[in-house]
Amino acid sequence: MPVTDEAIEKIKAMIVSGELGPGARLPREADLAERLGLSRNSLREAVKALSLIRVLDVRQGDGTYVTSLDPNLLLDAMTFVVDFHRDDTVLEFLEVRRILEPAATAMAALAMTDEQIDGLRAVLAELDPNPGVEDLVANDLEFHRRVAVGSGNTVLCSLIEGLSGPTTRARIWRGLTQEGAVARTIEQHTAICDAIAARQPELARAWATIHVAGVEQWLRSALGEPTP
Repeated sequence: MPVTDEAIEKIKAMIVSGELGPGARLPREADLAERLGLSRNSLREAVKALSLIRVLDVRQGDGTYVTSLDPNLLLDAMTFVVDFHRDDTVLEFLEVRRILEPAATAMAALAMTDEQIDGLRAVLAELDPNPGVEDLVANDLEFHRRVAVGSGNTVLCSLIEGLSGPTTRARIWRGLTQEGAVARTIEQHTAICDAIAARQPELARAWATIHVAGVEQWLRSALGEPTP
């Protein structure tokens, strides 16, 4: 194992075991290196790597701390990786959305407060009856963000938000080229919102599946890809 990877694993073990909890300050570099049997250089590289993925927080002149380890913080690294997707992976992102979003929507039907549902309806009401594609996609992103937040699961919400970016271009492309795409999107968003408001999780799940699968199926046809 490369020395930097070994150093990362040793620091990780200290955090996983609870020896270093969220917000804890790491021992002085020299002391920690000696204790873990590492060179100071390999320890320094490990700390740098763990700070990039938001596990550690290096505070100049103060020391190095374990972050809050909040899921939103840690999943920022996934969003960074997702930003480097290639166009030929968009279908894979849509497949993952088709798995996650219906589950989040079903959870939202049980967990969203009345105020959150009112907010979701307000998002739908903001959209012009004949919106431009960019306005529709922006509204679509906000609608799905609110549903994900409404699931009450911060990890699931972060995953869904991280997956939204790579599929934005596909949504715009569909809105520009597929007849009836705008009206269909508005209709399906309304159906999802109604199911959530009625506290019917399985109906909400079904509409969310139809909604995401519709974009996926359209893109497969446009790219000449076979249906799985």
